[in-house]
Amino acid sequence: MTREYPIEKYRNIGIIAHIDAGKTTVTERILFYTGISHKIGETHSGESIMDWMEQERERGITITSAATTCFWTPTKMEKKKENEYRINIIDTPGHIDFTAEVQRSMRVLDGAVVIFDGVAGVEPQSETVWRQADKYNVPRICFINKIDRTGASFKDSLDSIKEKLTPDVVPMQIPVGEEENFKGVVDLITRKFIQFSGDYGEIIEEGDVPEEMKDEVERYRNEMVEKVVTEDETLFDRYMEGEEISEDDLRRVLRQAVLKYKAVPLFCGTALKNKGVQPVLDAICHYFPAPTDLPSVIGKNPKTEEEDSRKLNDEEPFSALAFKLANDAYVGSLTFIRVYSGKLSSGSYILNVNNGKKERISRILRMHADQREELKEIYSGDIVAVVGLKETSTGHTLSDENSPIVLEEISFPEPVVGIRVEPKTREDQEKMGLALRRLAEEDPTFRVQGDVDTGETIISGMGEIHLDIIVDRMKREFKVEAQVGQPQVAYKETIRKMADE
Repeated sequence: MTREYPIEKYRNIGIIAHIDAGKTTVTERILFYTGISHKIGETHSGESIMDWMEQERERGITITSAATTCFWTPTKMEKKKENEYRINIIDTPGHIDFTAEVQRSMRVLDGAVVIFDGVAGVEPQSETVWRQADKYNVPRICFINKIDRTGASFKDSLDSIKEKLTPDVVPMQIPVGEEENFKGVVDLITRKFIQFSGDYGEIIEEGDVPEEMKDEVERYRNEMVEKVVTEDETLFDRYMEGEEISEDDLRRVLRQAVLKYKAVPLFCGTALKNKGVQPVLDAICHYFPAPTDLPSVIGKNPKTEEEDSRKLNDEEPFSALAFKLANDAYVGSLTFIRVYSGKLSSGSYILNVNNGKKERISRILRMHADQREELKEIYSGDIVAVVGLKETSTGHTLSDENSPIVLEEISFPEPVVGIRVEPKTREDQEKMGLALRRLAEEDPTFRVQGDVDTGETIISGMGEIHLDIIVDRMKREFKVEAQVGQPQVAYKETIRKMADE
């Protein structure tokens, strides 16, 4: 078998943000415009595709990071196969209780779209996910969402990003109107007024910049051009000599700056009203790295303990990182992996380098939220789910047994809240033990332990909602009825100052 898409056309991205900024709404539009879904599902009506768990649909929040694959041809390019990009998307939770889901997703992403609420700007969890992206050197694009809401301000949101997150944010668009007067955006590279019409904003119309906005557009555009040309000496010299910089040159150098973490392009719109999402898809293709743009992945040789590396291509020995485990009602345990190098066929054996066990890949699935497509072979850059791994946990490295490498493991925060759980009946007792063990395998921030003094079972997690979801999943997925105690926070005492005896 050969690769369906060249690796240069791969984009592995995540959608990250504070809770309620509109991550899942943006993702639903992306799936609609790329043709993966033929109907837009809304979070508030419990119909979103990416929030497929019952608890997610009931609560209107994202709990697990859902993975999906879609395909997009940038809007100015002819729609044919060689112009199409393959985008693997992970939609992550925004709630602090599920920070582990964001952290393990960030470890395997090549780029992240950070969504901000146009009214609130930078919020506490925005800062948390931004720091996680910094930790793993993930290039970013920003999208100021909900620009049509009462109280929305593009300038205030932009200022809060510059002040709290990064001075390197580069507006690529500015809105035409705000709140209920929001009509569309001006593209600062092309100086065109872009409007989105049709039932779902699928028709993109370009026009001239409104007369009253021309000065503002030039001011923002000059700032953008100055920021971009400073990243390329030749371009900077041409700009200083008064030459008009071409659109292609601006995009080319901006991409180089994004890959070096020196620029963060910023877009705006309202996903709920179907305005502004297609330019973000174009930006993902234009500015985010393909796996081949990234440096070799670094690890250790388990035999010599010396540093080792893998280039991100198909010719290298196979290496992959298991970043998430999930229980599936139909196929059993799924292990989500990011392939860094080499290729792998279903039915073959690989080595779990962390524990030295050989594992057989019985099936390979390309996931689309809760739907799946079977694959015979996978290649470097792929993000897929595999069936059949019995000894693999989150953070384990899988590799060719003749060329083992241990990739950097994912570290997770310690649980902070504990509650007592006890089965309602003797029949529930055995089932509860199995359910808690399976859930703990899935979630590294969830712990189960017995209280030595009372003999009670204590479950610990990142917050009350986290534990509430765990208990709810025990009931629904494993049919276990349990009685739950009051949450208890783990306080720790420490010496704060010097004292006399």
